[in-house]
Amino acid sequence: MRNPRLFSRLSLITMLCFGGLLATATGAILLQANSGGAAMVQSANAFLSTLDDAAKSKALLAYDAAERTKWHFIPMPTRKGLVIRDMNPAQKAAALRLLRAALSESGYEKSRRIMSLEAVLLELEGPKSKGRRDPEKYYVTLFGEPSDTQPWGFSFEGHHMSLNFVVEGGKIVDSTPQFFASNPAEIKNDVSGPLKKGTRVLRDEEQLAFDLMASLQSSQREKAIFAAEAPEEISDAGEPQPTAPKLVGISYASLNGQQQEMLRSLVDVYIDSMTAEVAADRRQIIDNDGWNDVHFAWGGALKTGIGHYYRVQGKSFLIEFVNTQPDAAGNPANHIHCVWRDLTGDFNLPAK
Repeated sequence: MRNPRLFSRLSLITMLCFGGLLATATGAILLQANSGGAAMVQSANAFLSTLDDAAKSKALLAYDAAERTKWHFIPMPTRKGLVIRDMNPAQKAAALRLLRAALSESGYEKSRRIMSLEAVLLELEGPKSKGRRDPEKYYVTLFGEPSDTQPWGFSFEGHHMSLNFVVEGGKIVDSTPQFFASNPAEIKNDVSGPLKKGTRVLRDEEQLAFDLMASLQSSQREKAIFAAEAPEEISDAGEPQPTAPKLVGISYASLNGQQQEMLRSLVDVYIDSMTAEVAADRRQIIDNDGWNDVHFAWGGALKTGIGHYYRVQGKSFLIEFVNTQPDAAGNPANHIHCVWRDLTGDFNLPAK
């Protein structure tokens, strides 16, 4: 049954994401300039200016607080930071402007839709999930006062989303872990709200990998597949730093030109969720490291509805994607988790 209060909250978020954001001069500048770190400093200070002391004590922690490197995407009763559902409309709008400044337009839209999926989950799971599923149960945390010179951090986190940033000198110097998920991966039921049957929030993350696998010759496929069954979960979930897994799969150098472009397009889906400056930095790092040693590895089934997994691994980055769990309606392998991690160290800290 439709929950009026929940969908009222969802409507408010939609309004703030689009109408409220676009109607303000600051929001319009951010959307146009997409300037990353500089826009984040401006937006973070604007957000803090809306908070009273009690709210600020939750939203603003020390840069070296232990909470900065604690991240996860599972449902939790509470998290670090100030939850959106406890904010007034001005605070909500300012929080979402900060999120928008940290992401590209496509990344922001993806985040908004993941938040909206919480309402879909509540509708599918029923009243037992009230309080657990809420599109406003996402938490905003700043670590250190936003500054043009000193390092400070930003976390936006809730069920199925964990986005983590460090800004220094007006530049985003770290943007990982970058975690997105989708349950359902494809909405297979008629539901209320803005997301409809057939919606695939993380469509490209899944489909482009299937397309690449379908393009491989049998000898190439033998190299790419490293496991008959998919791992149950991404590696190092919730760990402050990733561990580089054993390099398996097929190398970029072993792909033909069209397949190489397909692999680049898949990597771009993850990169392009970030601002233009972060995207450019990531591409430059991969170019410097060399694409030929980037590996694509697959585990599990070669069709939807059965557990499947892939990873793309370079010298300095790791992408993992897993779809093994059923969705809230019981449809098998219809629940995606995917992540980008920095093998040189997340949270602007050295790798372990």
